[in-house]
Amino acid sequence: MNELQAILQAFESTQDGETAFLATVVKTQGSTYRRAGAKMLMTSTGKMVGTISGGCLENDLFEHTRQSMSNSKALVVTYDNTAPSDIIWGFGLGCNGVVQVLIESLDKDNTMNELGFIRECFNNNHFGIIATVFDTQGEVDIKTGARLFVNDNGSINTDIKDINLTKSLITDAQTSLINQKCKVNKYQLGKGFVEVFIEVIQPPTPLVIFGAGRDAVPVAEYAKTLGWHVTIVDCRALDATYERFPMADEIILARRETIHQVSITERTATVVMTHNYLDDIEIVKMLLLSSNRYIGVLGSRQRIERLLTDLRAIEAIYTNDMLEKLHAPVGIDIGAETPEEIAMAIIAEVQAVLSSRNAGFLKNRTSPIHSLPIEASIAAQNLVLVY
Repeated sequence: MNELQAILQAFESTQDGETAFLATVVKTQGSTYRRAGAKMLMTSTGKMVGTISGGCLENDLFEHTRQSMSNSKALVVTYDNTAPSDIIWGFGLGCNGVVQVLIESLDKDNTMNELGFIRECFNNNHFGIIATVFDTQGEVDIKTGARLFVNDNGSINTDIKDINLTKSLITDAQTSLINQKCKVNKYQLGKGFVEVFIEVIQPPTPLVIFGAGRDAVPVAEYAKTLGWHVTIVDCRALDATYERFPMADEIILARRETIHQVSITERTATVVMTHNYLDDIEIVKMLLLSSNRYIGVLGSRQRIERLLTDLRAIEAIYTNDMLEKLHAPVGIDIGAETPEEIAMAIIAEVQAVLSSRNAGFLKNRTSPIHSLPIEASIAAQNLVLVY
């Protein structure tokens, strides 16, 4: 279970009389521990789920829920650590950046509940956009915490009354839905401004593991730790597979001849570890011709070369785009020997591919660790005139 899924579960389990608060990083500048979109759930009984820093800010944010939220549904707290020493704040963050955090009290019955929208995206396996107003300046009739929700099916829900702002937000939200990038925009409204965090909500990553041997168990376990949706495909069609993979979201008992019926989409990552050469040929042939993000195949380099030679004898040609998805032997080079170590290497490589990274040492990275689309738009102020 990943952090956001844990937050959803904790919110749904809150008891009567227990107030829940959601803290969301809405804007960052400079070096920060978490990027915009990081969330933490807090309750009036003292529970905290998730993190928005390395543990430095969480307690202070909790104190805000006790002292500053009685007469407010939403407020923004800013932590500025750009000074040479953050003696002023005394948090010892060690990050030379600015973090703005939106804190809101939550109501399960509120149709504009952010966590309810995220749960809907997860349950229906679709993308969504949440546009949240977190700063208002001048004469504007818009409250901090006002929102607009956009589903990838085109449905829209908002409590923002300004029609012109709503139109602009819908256009920008649809752009973010296409390019899958969060951003912060500043909109001019008559005699004032509003700043809005446009956040992309992504459903869990689908991982399909072909093979149900004991070495596939830690691969499935690591993937579930990250909150991925895990499907096990057992070409031996053994009922014992259900007992071996209780963590899996779906188990398919299939045969080599029916393997093409397994659902694969452009978002799917796949790992082939059947330990059966003839099964591997049929599976890899199907995967190379399908739309997916990643194909990993377990086996030695000599076995993989033989498999590709036999595949080329079956199919006339495989394009470079098809072969680019193929990672064989599977995994990053960490000296893995045990099934658990190999599983770690596999999941790390899948994550690197999904994030468009090369899985190298961070100490050798010359560019920033975090990508910059949000900070870059802030630096330019990304001012949008609303008419």
